[in-house]
Amino acid sequence: MHTVVERELELRLILSPERGIPVPARLTYRTDDPYAVHITFHINSEYPVNWTFARELLVEGVFRPCGHGDVRVWPTKVDGRSVVLMALSSPDGDALLEAPTPHVSAWLERTLRVVPPGTEGEQLGIDDALDQLLAQ
Repeated sequence: MHTVVERELELRLILSPERGIPVPARLTYRTDDPYAVHITFHINSEYPVNWTFARELLVEGVFRPCGHGDVRVWPTKVDGRSVVLMALSSPDGDALLEAPTPHVSAWLERTLRVVPPGTEGEQLGIDDALDQLLAQ
C-alpha cells in the first residue's frame, strides 16, 4: 500500500515586483514515486497545470538557492514573511511563484517522516525484484 501526503495552499504568481495574483495549488508526495514532489496549480483554465520535480530540490530550496534550468527554488523574505520562490520554465512560458515557507516546510517534514532521505530506493522494491530475478 502506498502513502500519499497532500497539502492544499494558496501560492502567489508574481507578475511584477508590485503585483501578484493568488493561485490555489496542491502539493502531493506519493511513496510510489519517492524521489518526486508534484504540484498542481488550479488556474483559470479547463485543466490544472501539473509540475513534477525532485523532492530534494524543494527541501534544499527552503534553505538556500538551488536548481538549474526548468526549476529553480530559493528562500527569501517578502514584507517580513519567509517565503520560498519557485521559478518554473517550460516551452509554454515561465512562472515565478511564491509559497509561504512555514506551510511548505511543514508539508516537507511530513514527507520526510514517511520516507526519510536516503531510503527512497527501498520504496521502489528494486532490491526485492532483483533478488527474485536472480533466484530464478
